[in-house]
Amino acid sequence: MRVKDVMSWNVVTVPSDTPIMEAKKIMETHHIRRLPVVDKGKLMGIVSKESIDKIGPSAATTLSVWEITYLLSKIKVNEVMKTDVVTVTPDMTAEAAVSLAQNKRVGSLIALEDNKVVGILTTNDFFYRILNPMLGIGKPGVRLAITKCISARCIKEVMECVAKHNVKIIAIHNSSPVEDIEPDLFLQLDTDNADLIIKELKAKGFEVRLRAR
Repeated sequence: MRVKDVMSWNVVTVPSDTPIMEAKKIMETHHIRRLPVVDKGKLMGIVSKESIDKIGPSAATTLSVWEITYLLSKIKVNEVMKTDVVTVTPDMTAEAAVSLAQNKRVGSLIALEDNKVVGILTTNDFFYRILNPMLGIGKPGVRLAITKCISARCIKEVMECVAKHNVKIIAIHNSSPVEDIEPDLFLQLDTDNADLIIKELKAKGFEVRLRAR
């Protein structure tokens, strides 16, 4: 899977001289929390809802609402945006993009092609378009946990059992490895009743349990 398969293509951007209150309204209208800042086609930075909210008045201020509104209306995006934007290319693998975001400790990546903004990739995109399908989150069916099933031979036996019952696999993954403990195999099956599969696997010596979805 590539960045282009996960990112949002219709990127909403603002120029650097945009008043911050206008930028905030744009975010609210489009239900987004970040805006790439682009001047004449060049990426200048990124502004977030959090960065705008941080410059709001404190509860102890003696200014009136009108004075506060006036002062905020004078602040531009270029005064609060982050300029050290982490970028990727649409053809970068999703795995490399995730690793980059984690190493840089950022919640969004801007996709550039020929130095132009073509997409934006956020933490939510990783969750909803990669992690959720991989784990079967939000999908129907029954999830099984097969203890210490990581070898090719073990997985092959489990797959043969599932195939025998003509049940579709919605998701398959292993648990996170723990030192000296073999990972479990998790299967989410497209069925409301996996009793026969569980019974057959147990008869083969597997330790199987139902796991909440």
